Amino acid sequence: MILQPIIDIASVCAGKGVDDFVLSPGSRCAHLTIAMVRHPDINTRTVSDERAAGFMALGLAQRKGRAMGLVCTSGSAAYNYSPAVSEAFYQRIPLLVLTADRPPEWIGQQDGQTISQPGLFGKHVKASFDLPSDYSHPDAEWHVNRTINEAINLANSYPQGPVHVNVPIREPFYPEADEKISFSKPRIVEEQAGVPRLTVEQTADLASEIEKFGKVLVVAGQERRSEAGLKAVSAFSHCWGVPVLADVISNMHAVPNTVRLHDAFLIKQDLELKETLRPDLIITFGKSVISKQAKLFLRKNKPVEHWHIQESGDVADTFQSLTRVIRANPYELLWELSRRVKTPMTENYLNAWLQEDKLTAELGKTYFDNAPDFSDFSALDKVWKAFPEEIDLHLSNSMSVRWGNYLGVTSAETEVFANRGTSGIDGCTGTAVGSAWGTERLNVLVTGDLAFFYDRNAFWHNYPPRNLKVILINNHAGGIFGMIDGPARQDECAEYFETYQAQSAENTAKDFNLEYRFADSYESLDKALGGFFQIGNKPGILEIRTEKALNRKVFDGYKNMIKTTGTAQKA
Repeated sequence: MILQPIIDIASVCAGKGVDDFVLSPGSRCAHLTIAMVRHPDINTRTVSDERAAGFMALGLAQRKGRAMGLVCTSGSAAYNYSPAVSEAFYQRIPLLVLTADRPPEWIGQQDGQTISQPGLFGKHVKASFDLPSDYSHPDAEWHVNRTINEAINLANSYPQGPVHVNVPIREPFYPEADEKISFSKPRIVEEQAGVPRLTVEQTADLASEIEKFGKVLVVAGQERRSEAGLKAVSAFSHCWGVPVLADVISNMHAVPNTVRLHDAFLIKQDLELKETLRPDLIITFGKSVISKQAKLFLRKNKPVEHWHIQESGDVADTFQSLTRVIRANPYELLWELSRRVKTPMTENYLNAWLQEDKLTAELGKTYFDNAPDFSDFSALDKVWKAFPEEIDLHLSNSMSVRWGNYLGVTSAETEVFANRGTSGIDGCTGTAVGSAWGTERLNVLVTGDLAFFYDRNAFWHNYPPRNLKVILINNHAGGIFGMIDGPARQDECAEYFETYQAQSAENTAKDFNLEYRFADSYESLDKALGGFFQIGNKPGILEIRTEKALNRKVFDGYKNMIKTTGTAQKA
């Protein structure tokens, strides 16, 4: 029997631009699966592991900037979406999550694949909807239509995020062999988004207030690369003469006054330097900041005021100094403020930050040019220098994203992605796979061994993205725990924190028909990098094996060099 209101969900999705779905197999979701697969305007892929599927849909939605869809059967299958859903919620990535369910009277009756699914994802979705379990009533079509319209509108509205629609379905699940599937022309409910804007007087007042502060610092959180954003932040920084503190995930590396290597030089204990760099006003926008050193510095050296610019939604007080929330588009406001400068800041404060950044870059070049022991850090320095100009760079969590922050990115055409919503290792590869599906650009994932093997099922499907290259740093452990003094001092560190493993990615490459290269020295790395970033017929893995003891030694040597050199003024 055909459940037409369920079939027509596909038509609403296609009409509202949700035209990519990642499906996972199951019987309860048969109507949803058949509808999505047979709709001519929807592209579908099937991924058996729902946890991996969730992150692949997240990567697609992140790349396309609008809601993409997920469909799974009932029970624990739906729960396996939870890591990706929570990441999407905190990173503000739109997802439409459709979970098939048992009808409500069968919940708690010890029937197979039955759990309580309404509100399954709790506070980690913007909203959760439940469709009716009876689709024969004339109002059912209206109910389903308006719910799916509302769910997609909500997922795509600012701040974007995941929305859950639970779909109870009774047997029979499958249409009869001779039944024809047809799609009705759906009612599409459009939502006209409004953007908060300050009045001319309010903008002028802000500009006047900025002039009262001697030292102004812009701090950029995680954001997508945006030409409008780069233009606005560059203009504001140039016109007002202020530095921009920007982690690698902010995608602000093309802004001329960007400070990129703060995570390194803020480890200095020079109190005079800290007082010189202490801002009177910080202006922030975007999401999370990686740099622990930046967060510690700004928490200990609090500004007089802290303004955060954000259109709507919750605002975090990350630096424990928030004094004003400005409801506006950050780039539009910064652009307007750049046109209202009367008295730019003195260059002393800007130059203090830029000189430290420049000195740190020079020290790093000298350090790596002298070829320290082969390690995660020194190997990735070589990899960074081999990157093409135009790539999408994905950094997995734990040490990979931190190495990226220490090395920085200079190419204006490179965009950086990372799962810094919840900062878990569980779906970094799947997210990169999904993102690669959504573009022709070269995607490069830099990952560690635990994140890689944890998410091995990201390759368990029939859609290998030929434009994906993986740089795998394999030190056979969770290397970050050996870098942190706390766990490194414990007798249990190797077994219970670092979790030693002896795996190699060569078998993974064979299992999933991936190009495989290997390096364990500077010479073999140079050879392996030759032509590696050229897009071929299948994804590629370059596994770099390092020794964890040398990783700590090289990193400590780098930090000690930074600490002992002194400030830029004294170097």
